[in-house]
Amino acid sequence: MGKILRWIGIVLGVLVGLLVVAYGVLYVLSEQQLNKVYEVTVENVVVPTDAAAIERGGHFVTGLLFCIECHGPDLSGGVLSDDPITGRLNAPNLTRGQGGSGHEFSDEDFVRAIRHGVNPQGRALVVMPSNLFWELSDADLGAIIAYIKSVPPVDKETPDLAIGPVGRFYVVSDPLSLPASVIDHDGPRPPVPEPGVTAEYGRYLAVQCRSCHGEDMAGMPEEMGGGNNLTPGGEVGGWTAEEFIETIRTRVKPNGEELDPEMAPLFQTIARLTDDELTAIYLYLQSLPAVESTPQGEG
Repeated sequence: MGKILRWIGIVLGVLVGLLVVAYGVLYVLSEQQLNKVYEVTVENVVVPTDAAAIERGGHFVTGLLFCIECHGPDLSGGVLSDDPITGRLNAPNLTRGQGGSGHEFSDEDFVRAIRHGVNPQGRALVVMPSNLFWELSDADLGAIIAYIKSVPPVDKETPDLAIGPVGRFYVVSDPLSLPASVIDHDGPRPPVPEPGVTAEYGRYLAVQCRSCHGEDMAGMPEEMGGGNNLTPGGEVGGWTAEEFIETIRTRVKPNGEELDPEMAPLFQTIARLTDDELTAIYLYLQSLPAVESTPQGEG
């Protein structure tokens, strides 16, 4: 009996040792990624001060880009998740109050963070979806920054980021955990279509939708975003533009089925879009190649 217990102790000791070594390797690799400095040439984006531009920037921040889902309606940020396994993930305070980025950031710093996903020191921001914001025009980006600078200051300190073992695994294995790593920072700017009720402009407006529905809008597994199939091969393909808009506004499908209540905050955000903007997005979705099957099923 004593010999068996001794062997069990040896095996457990070896397993613990292997886990310690594995975590040590994971820690080193993740720290290399987190502390990598990106040499970014920041574009000269004009930040307007007129009321119309600020209003347009607010439309992007509170509607199109879902910024308030993480940073809050007042943009003061807060803790998004906090557990010892994944870690503590924060959305920073963006206002001009004490503890806010707006208190310290220059216009160039905002461009660097939003478009390139890096902080003023050149290090990657964690899960900041700059790979999607990269497509924003200079005019829209300038309006967004103008709106952020215009919101009332909130004095609020954000706790330091703390990354647990699972969080570090994602940093090493999933490039989108540090979106700065997938952006071609010196690449050519993507063309920006003229605003209008067109499929081309709808694609531009739907930039953030791809984070849940995938690059082809055909849906993604729940652990990767959970968005359903929005191509003509899915349920949405059989809707009219009016039914699409009504579904966004009411969160009830044309067949009377209610959409997932847990997604209500996102739909409240999307519902801020105008009918013309939603129609443009609908036209874009209808122009996509039909994908018949999705990870989440139809619609």
